[in-house]
Amino acid sequence: MTKKELKFIFLGFIIAIIFVFGAFWYLQKKNPQFCGFKLFPFSTGATQSSTLTKILSKEEVAQKVVEFLNKNKDLLTGGREVSLSSVSEESGLYKITIKIGNEEYPSFVTRDGKILFPSAGIEIDKFASQVPTPKPKKTCEELKKDEKPLLEAFVVSKCPFGLQMQRILNEIIKNIPSLAANIKVKYLGSISDGKITAMHGEEEAKENLRQICIREEQGDKYWNYIDCHIKEGKVEECLKSAKIDEKKLNECQKDPNRGLKYAQQDFEIQDKHNVQGSPTLILNGEEVSEFDFGGRTAEAVKTLICCGFNKMPEFCNQKLSEDQAAIGFSSAYKGSAKSGGSCQ
Repeated sequence: MTKKELKFIFLGFIIAIIFVFGAFWYLQKKNPQFCGFKLFPFSTGATQSSTLTKILSKEEVAQKVVEFLNKNKDLLTGGREVSLSSVSEESGLYKITIKIGNEEYPSFVTRDGKILFPSAGIEIDKFASQVPTPKPKKTCEELKKDEKPLLEAFVVSKCPFGLQMQRILNEIIKNIPSLAANIKVKYLGSISDGKITAMHGEEEAKENLRQICIREEQGDKYWNYIDCHIKEGKVEECLKSAKIDEKKLNECQKDPNRGLKYAQQDFEIQDKHNVQGSPTLILNGEEVSEFDFGGRTAEAVKTLICCGFNKMPEFCNQKLSEDQAAIGFSSAYKGSAKSGGSCQ
C-alpha cells in the first residue's frame, strides 16, 4: 500500500473519531448523563457527585488504544493492523505513536484511557514563538509620497475578494474619475508552456488574460467592462455592453507578443514584491493595507491613494461610501462587514 493510501486511511480514522465524539457531544447536550461520563472530564468548579476518574499507566492506556483500533480496524484504518511504536507522558496526557504499515502517527490520550485525540497537538509556546509579529498600522504621513502616485491592485478574476477590490476601485472611479490615472489593476499568475496560469484554474486564467488585453489595448473601456463583469461574470454580455472590439481582443489573446507579454510584465512586478494573495495593494512601490484606513471600503482605499500624493488634491476631500463592499459577484455595492479574506 502506498504512503498516499495510508494517509487517506488515517484521515478516515480521524474523521470517524471526530464523528463519534461529535455524536457524544450532541447526545450529552440532550442528556448530560449520556454513557455515564462527561465528554470533557475537566472540573468546572461546580459540585458534582461522581466517582473519581481512575488513572491508568501509560502502558495500559497504550494497549487499550491499540486493541480498540485493531478491534475496529475495518471502520477506522481500512483493515490495516495497528501496532504501538512508543508511549510517553506529556503535559498531563499520554502521547502514543502508533504504526500503520510503514507510517507512524502520534496521538494523545487522556490518562484514564477514555478519550483519544488523533493528532500530535500544537506546542503552544513553540507555535507562539514562530508566529510573525503583526505589522504596525501605517499612518497617512508614513506612506511613501509621489507627485503622481500609483496604486497597483493585484487580483485574480475569480477570487471573491479580488472581485471585492475591483468593486471598490470601480466605485472610486465612478465618483472621482480623476483617480483613474492613479489606479492600475494587475493580475497574479505565471506563464507555463506558452499559456498563463492562475490559482483557480484555466477559466480564471482566460479571464485574467482577457482583462489584461482590454486594459492594455482598450483601456478607455476597461472599467465599463469591469463594472459589468463584477455583477454576474457574464463575459459575452459585458463585452457587448462595454463596446469592446472583440476582433482586436481575440488577436491580443492569441498573440504571444501582445497578451502574454502584457501578462508577463504583471507577473514580474508580482514577483518583485512577493505578491501571493488577491487582493494585494502596492502604493508607490510599497505594499500597503486598506485595513490601516478602515477596511474594504471605497472611502478607505480612496484615502490610501490620496495619502500617496506629495500634495493632496482637492478631490480627496470628497467622502465616499464607508460600507464594506460586497464579496464575489454581486449587483449591489454594499456587502458583508466580514471582508478581510484573500485568495492565495
